[in-house]
Amino acid sequence: MAPKADSPRYRVWQCELCAFSYDEAKGMPEEGIAPGTRWEDIPEDWICPDCATSKRDFQMREAG
Repeated sequence: MAPKADSPRYRVWQCELCAFSYDEAKGMPEEGIAPGTRWEDIPEDWICPDCATSKRDFQMREAG
């Protein structure tokens, strides 16, 4: 079944330094970020859990 036209399209953001990916659909419950949390709703002082770089070093990439 195809997603509804009005359903939210989640994005995936990838760290340019270590290739860690943040998937909005999955969130990061272990970090206190609920599934469905948009990238723009993550605090600006959040850092990559793998290499400790800032949000500005992430780029949006096409989701699967």
